[in-house]
Amino acid sequence: MCINTILKSKNMTKYKLAKKSGVPHTTVLDICSGKTKLNKCTAETVYKLAKALDVQMDTLIAGSVDYRPSFEYFKSTICHMIKDMGDLDFLIYILENDEVRKLYNKQWYLESLYLLAMVDYLSKENNLPLCAEFNDMRNMRMQSLVYPLGIHTRCIASGSEQPQKDSLHDALPEFLRHNIIESEIRNVC
Repeated sequence: MCINTILKSKNMTKYKLAKKSGVPHTTVLDICSGKTKLNKCTAETVYKLAKALDVQMDTLIAGSVDYRPSFEYFKSTICHMIKDMGDLDFLIYILENDEVRKLYNKQWYLESLYLLAMVDYLSKENNLPLCAEFNDMRNMRMQSLVYPLGIHTRCIASGSEQPQKDSLHDALPEFLRHNIIESEIRNVC
């Protein structure tokens, strides 16, 4: 996630970030504009920014390099963004920044389809029309069903496939369309 996204989700200005972190304002501006890449900054600078933003250092670095976090981490980040930003601001941000298409173009198909499903789900929940820009992706599916890690864990612990059957039954249709099993996006800590 890029630093600008984190700032927006925390409702923090670049000036406030500079003051809180002790990183010079011009450096913060250069990082936010892309003039300076975070992966080229000192560990101390990244640490100060991460601490001021209350995120892990790798969360900051992920926005400046072609770093692909685990899918579970990606989902968690998206759900926390929705919780922090609210449905409408999240949708505006994702659509204005073309995040779905960016992920797709990186060939991160699972992440792009998950984000598209999230956009469609939140649009339905808020009585908004679907964004026609992604019609070419709406019929795409993962080759096999993608279950949350917790469901796999329950299957192993119980020695049964019943947790998968239950989660498939409870899956949100916007996600299931892409063979992604998701039943709860709002229950995040």
